[in-house]
Amino acid sequence: MPLLAEAELLDGPAGWGTVPTPAGAFRLDPVRPDRDLELLTGWMNDPEVAAFWELAGPATVTAAHLRAQLHGDGHSIPCLGVLDGTPMSYWEIYRADLDPLARHYPARPHDAGVHLLIGPAADRGRGLGTVLLRAVADLVLDNRPRCTRVVAEPDVRNTRSVSAFLGSGFRCAATVDLPDKRAALMVRERALRTLL
Repeated sequence: MPLLAEAELLDGPAGWGTVPTPAGAFRLDPVRPDRDLELLTGWMNDPEVAAFWELAGPATVTAAHLRAQLHGDGHSIPCLGVLDGTPMSYWEIYRADLDPLARHYPARPHDAGVHLLIGPAADRGRGLGTVLLRAVADLVLDNRPRCTRVVAEPDVRNTRSVSAFLGSGFRCAATVDLPDKRAALMVRERALRTLL
């Protein structure tokens, strides 16, 4: 049964199902700390990930982050990205219009946001980010009829991430100064999906 927050604020990512992508069958699987903490802690301690997520350290650091996501105000759902049956990415699907980010751009009701990281180093730098961002943005737009766009705010220094967003149909709408970083505000509009 989906969390109340999922059902009311995010229209239930747990039930969005598996979608075909050029890289394989992909689905979002809500995080279960008892099952996923060790895996996620390993990813957070990879230097390339840690440079942008800033969650390196013992499992207690990752656990505290997940607790805030799972038991916070209900506007964010942490998920594993599972490709052909293998967990290989971490996603936070969130209501951007209810997030502090909304103070930094002209938010619309039901804007969805995404945070992501590709876990295994072998999966980075080969175009998977672009493929999976397109798939997740499509999942959001297909399953959240009230959502007219998906937004993200990667660190401007993370050029691989910004490139992946651009390659998956997002546009850079602005550069915004957030409390912890200078970010590229990336936007993918529902109205432009047919042009991609």
